[in-house]
Amino acid sequence: MNYEDMLKEARKNLPEIKEETDRFEIPKVRGQIEGSKTIISNFFQIADVLRRKPQHLLKYVLKELATPGSFRGQAVIFGSKLPASKINEKINSYAEEFVFCKECGKADTKITKEGDVYYLKCQVCGARYSFYAKI
Repeated sequence: MNYEDMLKEARKNLPEIKEETDRFEIPKVRGQIEGSKTIISNFFQIADVLRRKPQHLLKYVLKELATPGSFRGQAVIFGSKLPASKINEKINSYAEEFVFCKECGKADTKITKEGDVYYLKCQVCGARYSFYAKI
């Protein structure tokens, strides 16, 4: 068997290339505006999908939106009228900064702390990035 035949045989034995689809999708916020407040009912679900503490996510979103807010049961109440698109935008920027690996782009990461420094460690590729934030 010559080289060309071996190459053809090897190509036949290769698995089919499947188009990779992104399995990770951040849910969109669901809520309503009541008077001068915005109530988000699925905030805990979003934090659960991101695998982050709801307190950390809320702290980031409140800071970025420059608005007061708090938890009430399973809902989050923002102290001003906010469009869902603006809240979704801030949640996506949170995910870019604190969830997705900067090396491989996967969402399988964990936040760890060593001393005063927090690290984002990827469970897929092993990359590790430091960031300074009070959690």
